[in-house]
Amino acid sequence: MKVLVIGGGGREHAIIWKLAQSKKVTKIYCAPGNAGIMEMADCVNIAATDVEGLLDFALKEAIDLTVVGMDDPLMLGVVDRFESNGLRIFGPRKNAAILEGSKVFAKDLMKKYNIPTAGYEVFDDPNQAKAYLKTCAYPTVLKADGLALGKGVLICETQEEALAGVDEIMVAQKFGDAGKVMVVEEFMTGPEVSVLSFCDGEHVLPMVSAQDHKRAFDKDQGPNTGGMGTFSPSQYYTKEMHEIAVKTIFEPSLRAMKAEGRPFMGIIFFGLMLTPQGIKVLEYNARFGDPEAQVVLPKLKTDLFDVFQAAIDGRLDEIELKWDSRATVCVVMASGGYPIAYEKGYTITGLEEQKKKDDVVVFHAGTKKEGDRVVTNGGRVLGVTAFGESMEEARKTAYGAVAEIEFENKQYRSDIGIK
Repeated sequence: MKVLVIGGGGREHAIIWKLAQSKKVTKIYCAPGNAGIMEMADCVNIAATDVEGLLDFALKEAIDLTVVGMDDPLMLGVVDRFESNGLRIFGPRKNAAILEGSKVFAKDLMKKYNIPTAGYEVFDDPNQAKAYLKTCAYPTVLKADGLALGKGVLICETQEEALAGVDEIMVAQKFGDAGKVMVVEEFMTGPEVSVLSFCDGEHVLPMVSAQDHKRAFDKDQGPNTGGMGTFSPSQYYTKEMHEIAVKTIFEPSLRAMKAEGRPFMGIIFFGLMLTPQGIKVLEYNARFGDPEAQVVLPKLKTDLFDVFQAAIDGRLDEIELKWDSRATVCVVMASGGYPIAYEKGYTITGLEEQKKKDDVVVFHAGTKKEGDRVVTNGGRVLGVTAFGESMEEARKTAYGAVAEIEFENKQYRSDIGIK
């Protein structure tokens, strides 16, 4: 079987790394890919947002299965275009991808179907938002309605911060059109847990839990990023909590989407907050999380190709997911200055040594090949994932590998997995 994966980051590298282990997969293409992905797939110079270019390629190469890694092509309707041309593709259609594409849609859906989440208000006028923020309790949370690369959320401790946040999101439009409409959300407390789930429109098959570190610096300081590291499983997310989440959040969310005429086939990323009042939904994503995929997929023992096929055919109830019981930790190595301003083009060394290890996998995110060199080509450069019998052992192994990998101005958190 020939497979095409759309995207070029650490998440797509993790998907390809796992698909390459399937005996049914004979050839993998990736558009556009990166320097690490090149080692196990043919990288095609087509942008992930070039829907027609991707479709032409898939038809020409008679691709058997396409997997959408990124959010943007989903919102552009890549699944609808491929399906209308008789191609098999894993990911939600455009009308279902709105679950991630619009925070307002997601919040209204949860309210309508009694899915537990934080209280909220929606604004399309910055002056009205500011008037409301002069009356509400603090801390409070501001969210740009649309896609903002995981960065469109501001946690405001004071009224002054919140009013400045409105200017940032709605007036200056730091996140572009994503900030034309804004959600003001009640601040929730408690551990944050991510649960990625395979969905086929009828059935939901949750994966093992993970926990992300969003802030750029140690002790959750600095600006929000796309994620500076993850670990799996979360010690806070117990079996009892999982059973509650399945009954009150996972299955109701899938039923709600179907009832709205938007059946969801693909990945739902459930961002959960374990509050003193119970488990609540923080956010939905409509694809694998990044870097969450980099700690979850390495643990999957079931053939990922089989899971994708079953989801497309509505047969997820026939699949049993099997998992490696070891802990995993992923430390993101970023370019100095990320997520605000950073340089590209620095040579990366120490990668070959990691390939000899059984308990370390390095997933490439922002890299490219220049001659014989692998160089930095983005804000998040590498995801260094390690296994361990305990979380502490996995942390130690991951940071040992990080110390052996060098590039100028490397930046990473030293506390991934401690919390």
